Amino acid sequence: MTIDTLSHEVAIDKCKELAALVDRHTDSKGNGAHATAIDSLVFMRECNASTTIRGVSEPMLAIVVQGKKEGMLNEETYQYGVAQYLVVSVDLPLSGCVIEATPDQPYLGFKLKLDPAQLCDIIAQTNLSIGKQESVRGWFVSDAEPPLIDCAIRLTRLLDTPQDIPFLAPMIIREIYYRLLLGEQGEAVRQIATSGSNMQRIAEVIKLIQADFTKPLRVEDLAEQANMSPSSFHRHFKAVTSMSPLQYQKHLRLLRARQMMLAEDADASYTAYQVGYESPSQFSREYSRLFGAPPIQDIERLRTA
Repeated sequence: MTIDTLSHEVAIDKCKELAALVDRHTDSKGNGAHATAIDSLVFMRECNASTTIRGVSEPMLAIVVQGKKEGMLNEETYQYGVAQYLVVSVDLPLSGCVIEATPDQPYLGFKLKLDPAQLCDIIAQTNLSIGKQESVRGWFVSDAEPPLIDCAIRLTRLLDTPQDIPFLAPMIIREIYYRLLLGEQGEAVRQIATSGSNMQRIAEVIKLIQADFTKPLRVEDLAEQANMSPSSFHRHFKAVTSMSPLQYQKHLRLLRARQMMLAEDADASYTAYQVGYESPSQFSREYSRLFGAPPIQDIERLRTA
């Protein structure tokens, strides 16, 4: 048995302790995401395998403490289970579903929003730097080391002593960042906050696309904003997001359209124009390709699920 295997088994054992804590804090609250008294910390709970949920994920750390989950980005799929974690380093249109959960053994997750400014501060203080400048994918799955699970346990325990949260929570969160920066995927985490890194430049362009996703996109303008040639920008953007800038914009439009039709009872043609499409038929085709059904059928399915 290798040291890595031993370490992973220790992490799995520690997840049992963390699972008991998360279970206690979510037991009476039902399925879904549950905010906590610590602003950046959210617990996830699902008692059964879930339908696929799509949305734009902000930079975050998500540790599976019980059960198993599947995440999808464009055509890439990752499965991750107990004592494994997902890090998302830029805003990405992700899909996810719980694939292992029962009422007696629900899926339980620990989710922490990441602050690039805090990561940048730690990088500066520890003299950590990125090596190569090649872009890395904006999400990844890794095994959690026991010290990282220890941090998650200590942070969760603070919920029982709320008076300690303002002073102790920032220190524990800082330690979590430190563990991520030194971990197996430290290179990818460091690129989130390293000034001038390709990932940071792509992240800034992503913010621009999100802010004005209904308007036509000119890749040349985005490349200039990123201080890259159009060909280099396209290559780095795809390396980080697994899709082209136009595909990224399309995902944003279709996700927003789905939200509008579900929340506002808007019809498909009106929604198509609102999110930037000039052709309702093109909107319907691309919507069906992403969500597996035409708009009307998909919304009816969601409302009766």
